[in-house]
Amino acid sequence: MGYLNPMPDQENHMGKSESERVIREGREVLLQGFNWESHKYDWWQNLENKVPDIGNSGFTSVWLPPATHSFSREGYLPQNLYSLDSTYGSEHQLKALLYKMQQHKVRAMADIVINHRIGTTKGHGGMYNRYDGIPLPWDERSVTSCSGGLGNRSTGDNFNGVPNVDHTQPFVQKDIIEWLRWLRKRVGFQDFRFDFAKGYAAKYVKEYVEKAQPLFSVGEYWDSCNYCPQLDYNQDSHRQRIINWIDNTGGCCAAFDFTTKGILQEAVKGELWRLRDAQGKPPGVVGWWPSRAVTFIENHDTGSTQGHWPFPSHHIMEGYAYILTHPGIPTVFYDHFYDWGDSIHHEIVKLMDIRKQQGIYSRSPIRILEAHHNLYCAMIGDEVCMKIGDGLWCPSGREWKLATSGHRYAVWHK
Repeated sequence: MGYLNPMPDQENHMGKSESERVIREGREVLLQGFNWESHKYDWWQNLENKVPDIGNSGFTSVWLPPATHSFSREGYLPQNLYSLDSTYGSEHQLKALLYKMQQHKVRAMADIVINHRIGTTKGHGGMYNRYDGIPLPWDERSVTSCSGGLGNRSTGDNFNGVPNVDHTQPFVQKDIIEWLRWLRKRVGFQDFRFDFAKGYAAKYVKEYVEKAQPLFSVGEYWDSCNYCPQLDYNQDSHRQRIINWIDNTGGCCAAFDFTTKGILQEAVKGELWRLRDAQGKPPGVVGWWPSRAVTFIENHDTGSTQGHWPFPSHHIMEGYAYILTHPGIPTVFYDHFYDWGDSIHHEIVKLMDIRKQQGIYSRSPIRILEAHHNLYCAMIGDEVCMKIGDGLWCPSGREWKLATSGHRYAVWHK
């Protein structure tokens, strides 16, 4: 079944107090450590080789692809949750990667796919809604009635075509909590990312986080922005839905800021006025609840080879100049950091260095100074100014020094 031997206490290796301080102070910077094609390569070994650079660059946590046995090579159709042999590598390769990350004080984020689970045998109605012969041998009661099981109706959106897990069942909750604790205590993951968080009520995420106690957790609550037919300027209802989800987790789980992504990738095309809402604040989740907003410009679904909602490629560095200088918890995508050339890698690291050296954190105060079609500029705290777009602007006063600049962006500090 792929059980690992007990490892020494993970928090002692990582320095739990140090990690908690970073989280408490809002100084997280995340790396999504894979793309949609990563399963085709010796991924755990590839990442292990990059751990020193990841740590030296200043990342606090790396989101890894699903590490457990799956029907799909990408990992998002799980079956045997306790098997750690996957297309990304063997259990032993995963263990070596996690150990090296501990040595370099980079936390490992597990991709938690618990909205659905592929059955092993046919049960009620001739559906694959039983899990005989593997750990967590659930029966048809574990599958929602709207996806072919004998459980209750789903408490969220249905993920079509596969058995959806019924999180209302006490035995399901108990088993998931034990599995999450196993990932934390026995395997070596510190953080969690909850996949397809729309599929089940946020109160279950709250319970799982409270019982399993990851150091940091984030949910993928992704629904569509408002278009008519172009992107609406006002996306308050979109970000409110994400805010409501975070609130229903008791605030114990952050969420990816899909609102900011949707607005930012339209804004950089020449509509930078979108980056200031009617109240003069950033228009995404980061404008309302920055300490719980995980900002990003691309992931394995939106970009990579799937390209469901891609960020315009010629404006990538404008996107990073925005999220790495602004409040919220920024995330860098693997492809941009490692596959787009040394220049992009260097520019992202420089922005990360500025963020750290100037003390920018998730709740940093921000004052938006200009937001026009070709120019956006803002002051973050009292020590940093930034601009994106091709409009001419720089902060007034001899105390300001140019810290870094590139195509259509610049950052200054005192």
